[in-house]
Amino acid sequence: MKKGMILMKKFEEKTTHTEKIYDGKVVKLQVDDVVLPDGETSKRELIKHPGAVGVIPITKENKIVFVEQYRKPLEQSLVEIPAGKLEEGEAPKVTAKRELEEETGYTVREPMAFVASFYTSPGFADEMMHLYLAKNLELVGYPATGDDDEFIELVELTLEEAKQYVKNKRIHDAKTNYAVLYLETLERM
Repeated sequence: MKKGMILMKKFEEKTTHTEKIYDGKVVKLQVDDVVLPDGETSKRELIKHPGAVGVIPITKENKIVFVEQYRKPLEQSLVEIPAGKLEEGEAPKVTAKRELEEETGYTVREPMAFVASFYTSPGFADEMMHLYLAKNLELVGYPATGDDDEFIELVELTLEEAKQYVKNKRIHDAKTNYAVLYLETLERM
């Protein structure tokens, strides 16, 4: 590469204009006008999200703690690992502990183990999910408080039961499927 050349990202789309559509409590929606790598133009509808965490909580009895809650976009209830969005300036590990306590009534005294980070839907959203493993849970309060507009019920399952929930689509979201697969992989090691 010659000195002074600008390095372009492969397939980069240059934004020429951004129209902010909605600024909500959880997400922001914008439409970007972009120039494609071939010089043509297009529009991209984007969701901006502060990021989130998910926790894979394991009790001393080796049960996985899930929460069941209604998901309005799907018009049904799902069984999921506890999760929540990052607050401004909050480290993911801090969010993970807070969400674990709020949603399940459990806490951990030992540090949670980082599992992975991944984009949830990179085709239209910038949400980054951070997963943590929490073992040897201690009950600090029950029932769990959750958010004011959150109605949840705890579900404790063995890994085999969780795998059956995946088969029956009671567990049917990406982060929880990832968590079950992760635990299954650990079990095989």
